[in-house]
Amino acid sequence: MWESETESVSGRGLLSSSKHGVKTDGFEQQGQSWYVATDIPSDLLVHIGDVSFHLHKYPLLSRSGKMNRMIYESRDEELSKVSLDDLPGGSEAFELAAKFCYGIAVDLTATNISSLRCAAEYLEMTEDLEEGNLIFKTEAFLSYVVLSSWRDSILVLKSCERLSPWAENLQIVRRCSESIAWKACANPKGIKWQYTGKPSSVSSPKWNEMKDSSPSRNQQVPPDWWFEDVSTLRIDHFVRVITAIKVKGMRHELIGAVVMHYAARWLPGLIKEESGSLDEGSNSSNSNGISSSSWKGGLHMIVSGSRDQVTSVQAKDQRMIIESLISIIPQHKDNVSCSFLLRLLRMANLLKVAPALVTELEKRVGMQFEQATLADLLIPSYNKSDTLYDVDLVQRLLEHFLVQEQTEISSPSRSSFSDKHMHDSNQRGTSLNAKMRVARLVDSYLTEVSRDRNLSLTNFQVLAEALPESARTCDDGLYRAIDSYLKAHPTLSEHERKRLCRVMDCQKLSIDACMHAAQNERLPLRVVVQVLFSEQVKISNAISRSSLKDAGDSHYQPLAVSNRKSLLEATPQSFQEGWTTAKKDINTLKFELETVKAKYLQLQNDMDNLHRQFDKITKPKQASGWTAGWKKLGKLTKMTNLESNDSSPHAPNTEHTRKTPRRWRNSIS
Repeated sequence: MWESETESVSGRGLLSSSKHGVKTDGFEQQGQSWYVATDIPSDLLVHIGDVSFHLHKYPLLSRSGKMNRMIYESRDEELSKVSLDDLPGGSEAFELAAKFCYGIAVDLTATNISSLRCAAEYLEMTEDLEEGNLIFKTEAFLSYVVLSSWRDSILVLKSCERLSPWAENLQIVRRCSESIAWKACANPKGIKWQYTGKPSSVSSPKWNEMKDSSPSRNQQVPPDWWFEDVSTLRIDHFVRVITAIKVKGMRHELIGAVVMHYAARWLPGLIKEESGSLDEGSNSSNSNGISSSSWKGGLHMIVSGSRDQVTSVQAKDQRMIIESLISIIPQHKDNVSCSFLLRLLRMANLLKVAPALVTELEKRVGMQFEQATLADLLIPSYNKSDTLYDVDLVQRLLEHFLVQEQTEISSPSRSSFSDKHMHDSNQRGTSLNAKMRVARLVDSYLTEVSRDRNLSLTNFQVLAEALPESARTCDDGLYRAIDSYLKAHPTLSEHERKRLCRVMDCQKLSIDACMHAAQNERLPLRVVVQVLFSEQVKISNAISRSSLKDAGDSHYQPLAVSNRKSLLEATPQSFQEGWTTAKKDINTLKFELETVKAKYLQLQNDMDNLHRQFDKITKPKQASGWTAGWKKLGKLTKMTNLESNDSSPHAPNTEHTRKTPRRWRNSIS
């Protein structure tokens, strides 16, 4: 993508020597042997692997210090055969070096410059032997052509994968990495990013022209324009480039994004583990589900998660990739997704990555554990545990989350007192919301793993009680997990059932959960009683609050019909049904009470009639008229005396104490 103005088409350059001792028209290949097209017979045979070169001593001795030592320092003065099996770059690089020695023009490109530079160093083609030797010219091409080009720097760095340790010692990897990092962090103004990722045969614009030109108004360079090219590198060179980019101040979120992009390319099983299919741009997979890599270094990626398909070499290579990715993930929160970290953790446990790196990865997951999903937490147990899922791992993640939350809350702030108070309040609110999300996630996880009959009661209880009580405002999810565990473990004793139900607070259950628990035969009887009692208390409190509210509203501020309707619609359906049933019961009791009162009055009237009839029957026979008259006259005399006494001046309030004379019912005859 980035090119130098001194570069010819496709980053090539012609290299030739002005002096040569043997005139030739070029090299000819016959099978696995190379011959010099000249009339002078060859006097030196060079073997490099299965390829042999029939050459002449003088052109090589005049420019190669190593060939000088091998020929003149050997005991055999008539040495005519030389083996160079350890030459970096192999027969291809030696062919170019030999052509240079014979004065034949050599076409330098980004794909052969690194091998030719290493071969020149191996053959010791320095300036001491001849001015303008191969080391000088290859170094000039690297510095002025390759390092000024984005695409050529990528290609040279990829070609260095099979040249270790020569490329490292000659600083080719370091210089290319820094060149790529500098261009990735540069101002993207004027970058024609559509050239990125193109094959080397496509000519790209020159860097000096691009940095001065202005981009089209309708064309914007995305911040991840360099992801695809960098992701084609081998893992060790990718780490070198990312490290250099970090040093130059690249944003942490972009560092995390390119790490995930690299994992999606070379670890497709990390992204699509079930289907085993590869993402676009990744390597093609064979019938066994193992992706074949184009790397000549031998790194092969494993798509499927089956342990039977993991060979020792493949597991070692993939373990190296995972360990390298863990080491370069930014330490800041939210730079990579929690789902990516959990999937990386799953593969790390499968491939038995170094324990220190696994612990570091677990801490990273704990920093953003509230972002996890249930599917990501269902990590199989790859150790000798009998459980289907790794419950101990989730417990460790939860502990890291709680430790991180406590650290963030207790961390001191350098701001003022008011700002610090506001910051602490916001921090506590955010922490509480995160704990509530984690509580719902843990309840869902417990519901899922409780179906495993090998899950012990202790593991279930420890994981359920790990969060504080304030994290759960409602224990319905915990109740579902307990009920699921009781279904999968029908042989639990009564003591174990009670112990299991202690992790649940019956007062935090909703009305629907209470109704289900009241009819649940798997729960202990004591728990059912507690549920019924809490439900009764809730209904009573709701009725009392509603009654007080209705009474207050009727005296002071009556609610409009629309407000009542909106409140009724906002009320949960289960509460509305319970309140309707309670109102019906109250109305029924009122009606029955009125009926009982009416019956009581009727019975009292009947009783009075019976008493009057009984008095008439049992009344004694009346005496003579004179006797009755004298008795009534005596009573009248007594009453008259009492009235006269009461009318005296000493008698207070005579009007109130005066009694009305009794009416005569029987006449005197």
